[in-house]
Amino acid sequence: MATVLTLTGSASAPGSSRTARLVKHLGRDLAAQGHRVRSLDVRTLPAEALLSADTSHPAVAEAVALVEDADALVVGTPVYKAAYSGVLKTFLDLLPQYALRGKPVLPLATGGSPAHVLAVDYALRPVLTSLGAEVAQGWFVLDRHITAADDGTVSLTPDADAGLAPVVDRFREVLAEPTRLAVA
Repeated sequence: MATVLTLTGSASAPGSSRTARLVKHLGRDLAAQGHRVRSLDVRTLPAEALLSADTSHPAVAEAVALVEDADALVVGTPVYKAAYSGVLKTFLDLLPQYALRGKPVLPLATGGSPAHVLAVDYALRPVLTSLGAEVAQGWFVLDRHITAADDGTVSLTPDADAGLAPVVDRFREVLAEPTRLAVA
């Protein structure tokens, strides 16, 4: 089974971020299938070390090691002003040039308007690809289609679930291909 890193780039606290909750929900699902799932909320990294790209800082070095050790990633971000979050961009910028070489990556974005749906393909995907990732089809989910309960469980509206399910299923299929993960 694969080691999957769920990476979230929301500026909001994890408990209030629909993006973080959605990614955590997918992580629980992958763990239930036997994958080892590790989580990284970029927001929790020390701001000064992150903004100065101090990869020698213990927390930043540990975060970079999590990326290096992962077989695959789920990258989630809210969309702000037609692009992925700045905190995620800052973290991705400090990774080595080919940190994601050969790794399957599932990009997910959330936002308040369908006007931001192209942010996955035109903002996030190119950066992940430039890092060497094998980027799976990404998906955008409207905030209002995500309901998070107090216990951390997440439910999606039927339309959102119907759109996201095949994307996640394809990512699961990629994780089940041991030869693909052996190359990464």
